[in-house]
Order: sequence, then C-alpha cells, then structure tokens
Amino acid sequence: MAVSTNTATPTSGFRWVQLVIGIICMAMIANLQYGWTYFVGPMAKANSWNVGSIQVAFSIFVALETWLTPIEGWIVDSLGPRGPKFMVAVGGVLVAAGWLINAKANSLGLLYFGAVVSGAGAGAIYATCVGNAVKWFPDHRGLAVGLTAAGFGAGAALTVIPIQKMIAAVGYADTFFWFALIQGGVVFVLAWLLRAPEPGEVTAPSTVKVLQSKYSSTPTQVLASPVFWLLYLMFVLVSASGLMVAAQVAVIAKDYGVAQTVVLFGATTLIVSGVIDNLANGGARPFFGWVSDHIGREYTMAIAFTAGGIAYWLLGTAGTTPWTFVICAALIFFTWGEIFSLFPSTCTDIFGPKYATTNTALLYTAKGLSAFVVPLANVLKSYTGSWHSVFVVASIMNFAVVGLALFVVRPMRLSMSSSQANEDRTVGQPAE
Repeated sequence: MAVSTNTATPTSGFRWVQLVIGIICMAMIANLQYGWTYFVGPMAKANSWNVGSIQVAFSIFVALETWLTPIEGWIVDSLGPRGPKFMVAVGGVLVAAGWLINAKANSLGLLYFGAVVSGAGAGAIYATCVGNAVKWFPDHRGLAVGLTAAGFGAGAALTVIPIQKMIAAVGYADTFFWFALIQGGVVFVLAWLLRAPEPGEVTAPSTVKVLQSKYSSTPTQVLASPVFWLLYLMFVLVSASGLMVAAQVAVIAKDYGVAQTVVLFGATTLIVSGVIDNLANGGARPFFGWVSDHIGREYTMAIAFTAGGIAYWLLGTAGTTPWTFVICAALIFFTWGEIFSLFPSTCTDIFGPKYATTNTALLYTAKGLSAFVVPLANVLKSYTGSWHSVFVVASIMNFAVVGLALFVVRPMRLSMSSSQANEDRTVGQPAE
C-alpha cells in the first residue's frame, strides 16, 4: 500500500456524470429500506396480519440486499466496463417487481417473496453504484462513495411526507404500485448511461493524501487477508449499534413518552426526528468521506466513532424530552451513516480498484450479519428494564472500533505499505 506517484489526471467531466447517475439510482431505492416503516401499520390493519410477521419481510429484504452483493459484484467486475449498466438495469426491474408484488400481496408468503425480489434488486444497484464510484474517483474516493451512499441514506427524506400522505389518501397498495413504477422506471432508464472505467482510463494523481495500494487483490486474496476480517468486525460492531437505534427509534420515543408530542409546524417528535435523522444519515456519508480523503481513513474513523459513542450515551441520559430526543438521535445517525463511505473507501485503498465492486460487496455483507445483533437490544432492555444499558453497550462498541482503527488497522496498513515499497525496490535493483 503506497501513495501513488502517477501524475495523470482521472477523466473529469464524464466521471462526474457517472457519479450523479449513481446517486440518483441510490435515491430511487432508499424507500425500500427507510420508507418501509410507514407501510407496516396499514398492512397490519388491512390484512389482520401480526406486525412481527410483517417485519419478517423487512429482515428478508435486508438479508438479500446485503448477502447477494458479492455475487452481483463479481458479475459486474467480470463483465468489465459494460457491467454496471446491465446489473443496474436488472436491479431496476427487480425493485419495481418487488413493490408491485407487495401491492398485490394477499398473504404473508407473497409479501416475503416480494422482499426476496426487491432485496436482490436493491443489492444489485447498491453494490454496483458504490463499486463504480470507488473506481472512477481514486483521488476523491471517500467523497465519491460518500455522495453515492448519501443517495441511499438521505433519499428517503424527500419522500417521507409524500408516502405518508399517499397512503392516507389512496391506501398502501396503490402507494406501493405507483412508487414501484416511478422508482424502478427511473433506475432502468438511467442504468444504460452507466459504465465502469476502461483499463488505464483512470489513473490516480500524485495529490492523493491517503495510503493506497498499487496492486489489486482478487476476492480470494481479500478473504485470506487478516486486515479484511478486522475491517469486517469493525463494520459489524458499528453497524449493529446504529441498527439497534434505527430499528427501535419509534419504540424508544414511545417509551420515553415523546413520540406524539407536537414540536414543529404541527409535526410530532417522531416525524421531525425521522426527517432529520435521514438527512443526518445521508449527510454524514459525503462529509466524513471528504474528511477521510484529507486526513486518512483511520483518523476519520476515530473522530466519527468517538463522537458516536458519546451520542449513544447522550440519548440514554438526556434524550427524554422531545427536542433532546430529536437532537441526540440526529447525532447518532450523523456518526453512524459514514460507515457506508469509510469502509468501502478503506477496502479499495487496501485491495485496489480492479475487483472493487466484489471486494466492497464482501465487506458490505457485514451489515447483514449485524442485523442479527439487533434483537439482542430488546433482550437487554427487557432484562435491565431500561434503554440506558443498551446505549452504554452501543457506546462501548463504538469506542472499541476507535481502538482497532488507530492501534491495529493503521499499523497493519503501514506495514503492508512498507512491504510493497521494499518489494518495488528489490524488483528495481539490477541483477548481480
């Protein structure tokens, strides 16, 4: 791993077009995860389904959206520059089909099938757009992948109110139907404008300020690397702490007695918090990605996750009034969302861009694993009788990742960089 000394400049205008297309596509699939909560109550009421049974569909979606990405990423990398357009086009069809199935689902089994279809499509789009961003922007990798991930994190903020109003006006089924056609249609059309860089088209300039490998590792080599599994553990710990709040934010607000308190322009604490949390979640991704491009990935992780640990503690101790709840929850999402820019950037810095779509997708499966930790929050809350203990554990998880980033991962990366430099010098020496 070494800072590149090449002086060529990456293709300028066209790569920004690629980035914007990726951001729009990500925004079009944001509702599949972040807008789901608004459909649950109406579905339960209309079909007399248990809420817990309905939420199984969400778990299926998250599992498929994450665990299939290595396969989808491998297909994209194998197809070369044309890979992104075909994979995203297929993803657009699948996400539309998934929500159309939800609109017509008259049984839980059919609802679960819709989750399988939409999960596969969302994963295809997510992995491809992130992989494309890290390939086109070696000089601004953190910012590029952060902006791309922000489309997924903040995209739902634009439709929180329209979805709720449409459900109230025409019902959840018609809302599923029309959003399926609009979101899937936009993705399908834009997909054909995407492509990955041609070999040699993008070369990192000499101004890169972070450690980057000059070599590209295959997925098999990545899976055999200890530093990959350290990153994986760190991703699981931070992702799980954030998902524990994301999955329970409405329950926590209700337990604190602030959920239905009107705080702004007739909107309740829960609605205001939902909008602000989505914006904070999305805004964190390009912000911390940009910071990491300038001061390094590990130092940025240390700053973000230290602040995150403090934010969890604050929600547990001071978040019991409407506005302190809104502020503390926003801080949590702002210090959590950046994992989706920092970890893919770090992964590509270490293992190179050639197989970046596959390798970042392998790391992204940590999100799926972390989802299984989320129910433990309810167990701990039930055992202790308070959410405070849950937030203390979340704080500890974040602080542990800070220690791993600074005192384990960074020394390992420096050692790898030194080894590569020594190999280069050895290869460059004349034979005796």
